[in-house]
Amino acid sequence: MAHLLGGENLTVSFATRTVLDGVTLGLEDGDRIGMVGRNGDGKSTLMRLLAMRSTPDSGRVTKRGDVNIGYLDQSDVLDGDLTVGAAIVGDRADHEWAANPKIREIMGGLVGDVDWHANVHALSGGQKRRVALAKLLIEDHDVIMLDEPTNHLDVEGVAWLARHLKSRWRAKQGAFLVVTHDRWFLDEVCNRTWEVHDAMVDPFDGGYAAYVLARAERDRMAAVVENKRQQLVKKELAWLRRGAPARTSKPKFRIEAANEIIADVPEPRDSVALNKMATARLGKDVLDLENVSLAFQGGDAGQKLFNNVTLRLAPGQRLGLVGVNGAGKSTLLRLLNGDITPDAGKVKRGKTVVTAVLSQDVKELDEVKDLRVVEVIEREKRSFNVAGKELTAGQLVEQLGFTKEKQWTPVADLSGGERRRLQLLRLLVGEPNVLMLDEPTNDLDTDTLAAVEDVLDGWPGTLVVVSHDRYLLERVTDSQMALLGDGKLRDLPGGVDQYLELREAALASGSVSGGSGSSPTAASGTSGAAPASGPTEAEKREARKELNRIDRQLGKIAQQEEKLHTQMAAKSESGDFDALAELNAKLQDLLSEKEGLELEWLEAAEVLGE
Repeated sequence: MAHLLGGENLTVSFATRTVLDGVTLGLEDGDRIGMVGRNGDGKSTLMRLLAMRSTPDSGRVTKRGDVNIGYLDQSDVLDGDLTVGAAIVGDRADHEWAANPKIREIMGGLVGDVDWHANVHALSGGQKRRVALAKLLIEDHDVIMLDEPTNHLDVEGVAWLARHLKSRWRAKQGAFLVVTHDRWFLDEVCNRTWEVHDAMVDPFDGGYAAYVLARAERDRMAAVVENKRQQLVKKELAWLRRGAPARTSKPKFRIEAANEIIADVPEPRDSVALNKMATARLGKDVLDLENVSLAFQGGDAGQKLFNNVTLRLAPGQRLGLVGVNGAGKSTLLRLLNGDITPDAGKVKRGKTVVTAVLSQDVKELDEVKDLRVVEVIEREKRSFNVAGKELTAGQLVEQLGFTKEKQWTPVADLSGGERRRLQLLRLLVGEPNVLMLDEPTNDLDTDTLAAVEDVLDGWPGTLVVVSHDRYLLERVTDSQMALLGDGKLRDLPGGVDQYLELREAALASGSVSGGSGSSPTAASGTSGAAPASGPTEAEKREARKELNRIDRQLGKIAQQEEKLHTQMAAKSESGDFDALAELNAKLQDLLSEKEGLELEWLEAAEVLGE
């Protein structure tokens, strides 16, 4: 693989703290790298260095002369006075970009619901983010660097971005580096992981699941990580092995060793015991919405956000809610909490119900901004029983990532992720029996997310989670429902994958408006350009059949490839090099067949605009 760019002995310090200390690494053609680590440990700093947007205190960044780098910062870098169209395509004529199917696909995937003629400064934060992402992706880059690209994207938008990145280049072409806390996204698109910690960078093969397995083994062998963190890694590992076994086919190291690590780890949740405790605390009646209807605030009388919706929450139920932006997920939580009254229908509340809501903006902490972290929790109680253990307020906040030094930080000085953690703890120690979380993963790094999930595992109550984070939904909830933008609430026995299928079918039929994953033609239509002639419905049906056929063949090839790797490893250990050469020849034939199928897949996907 050809070398694209790299850093040699990179060192960066801020005041008295060294963020990166002599780091050497690089990107090659075919690299799909996810960067993880605690907030503040230097992920964005390293990305800016490699993108040549900043310079190190010592060391250097080099790149091949013809390499073109695209970079998406976390900050707002768009000219607010430009229209959306001008911000994305510049002064290109409509026919220039609308004739390009790849650009149309990006427009539809990210900005299909954004007013093409609106000024950028009038957009919401999420819309600005999607416009900036579209501007980057329509350009031809050899390397793309994305800093938190999934922020402000709903489940559908995240799935679209994953599909785009997976099909943007051929297998051994191009490279990308992404910083994100979305663990499903990391698993879906990455073939390598960089962990930034303690001013150094550790590389791992595979996506997030592979990284968790490898890190657990590394920590066990090196014995360099404190017991608390190791237990969290082990519990996360147990979840990956038991709850998502398909993901663990990716790692290329000893799964047997990982299984030994988790042999004595209990299931993440004892559902029977938790439901029994929840029923004792709640009784049989929790919260019910019965035939509830609600119009859009300020909308037309016939424009319904909810239309005759019924929802019954059971004691100990753990429910995940997904849906397009604006479909009413946060409003549904407000209905359940009694903050708003429906236009029709009724909300029934059990006599013993005590609710708590973690809002998206966490403004509730403004009233205690002058207190220190540990003081906020001590105002509620001084000791707490967690999983049968008595903990002080200091021990409890430490469990959720506040070090002894950080516990004495004023609330006003906390970062967004730290405020979110503190407010969640504050809600939990208030001992509610119904907990509602609105986008709880915002601003949290992957280690903190594991800690939050560990706390929620042992929480005995009814849980409702609104999130675009598929990993979190699978991890902490047992069932999912969807708001599809048609005023209805739908059960999802097939989970988030079923939701994406339902949305695709609804968009194809034109029965609902699009969110951030609208159809490609939506974007080209907003520009005033004449619609480009696209494939017929018959061609699309044939392309879908072709995609299904190829997917099945690629699945079989993946199994054969794994089998050959196993056989080759055995022959290598035994020293049978003739047999090894024969197996390698078979593997090369298989890889050639795989590459051909991938090209066929791309051609069929282009017909569908995927």
